[in-house]
Amino acid sequence: MNVLVTGCKGQLGTEMRRLSAEHTKHRYTYVDIDELDLTDGEAVKRLVDDCRIDVIVNCAAFTNVDGAETQEEAARRVNADAVENLARTGRKIIHISTDYIFSGEGWLPYKEDDEPAPRTAYGRTKREGEERLLALCKDAIVFRTAWLYSPWGKNFVKTMLHYGAEKDEMRVVYDQIGSPTYAGDLAKAVYAALDADEWKSGVYHFTDEGVCSWYDFTVEILRQANTLLGSNRYKAHVTPIRSEEYTYLTPRPHYSVLDKQKVKQTFDIQIPHWTESLNECLRQMVSAE
Repeated sequence: MNVLVTGCKGQLGTEMRRLSAEHTKHRYTYVDIDELDLTDGEAVKRLVDDCRIDVIVNCAAFTNVDGAETQEEAARRVNADAVENLARTGRKIIHISTDYIFSGEGWLPYKEDDEPAPRTAYGRTKREGEERLLALCKDAIVFRTAWLYSPWGKNFVKTMLHYGAEKDEMRVVYDQIGSPTYAGDLAKAVYAALDADEWKSGVYHFTDEGVCSWYDFTVEILRQANTLLGSNRYKAHVTPIRSEEYTYLTPRPHYSVLDKQKVKQTFDIQIPHWTESLNECLRQMVSAE
């Protein structure tokens, strides 16, 4: 098959490109905003037709949660309008969505058929993208994920390493619970769907195994980084605080754990614990220094 990967310079898109050498079953075309404006429906159709694309993997998104709150229409153009343009090409699609389509106020892992209740502009626009895609494309696969990080781009791990080396103390919330997700692991799940013997459309949840708070995550990031370096470069003391002690422009989910039984059973994949995947990511980052 000819596979188009959008958003190829982002965290997931970069991992898709990095791992493509291990997945030679298909031929890949990679584009980002510089090569293709997904909000231009005619341009999207023209490229898909010219390249004879069979499957689209949509890694492109407006992911700035706070920015979406003040630029909701801009977020909608990327998270919903662009997704509709892709859906109207008539191709099979793998689309990446988010835990933010849920309220984050539950206490059990969210299943794929749980009722969406987004509380932010980011969540609303991502849910709208899901709805448009599923209404127009019977061959759609949606992967919802959360707490994504990698050695590339901006993410929580890189931010905590920066502050961990620069500050004496870091105050991090302990009452927001979720599952960190290494983008390389999500890319492997996407490849599992692409390489499967039959196309298995539907909505799936994917994160790494295990749960933690942002505080727990930060402590482990600094601990593992210091261990890998054999030093105490990341010296900041991490202090746990409640959400109300930190100022957010938009509300964050208190509980965003996703149930992964469906994706594991459908694609017969094993998902590593988040601490193992964090170590793999940090090893890449340390070896690049």
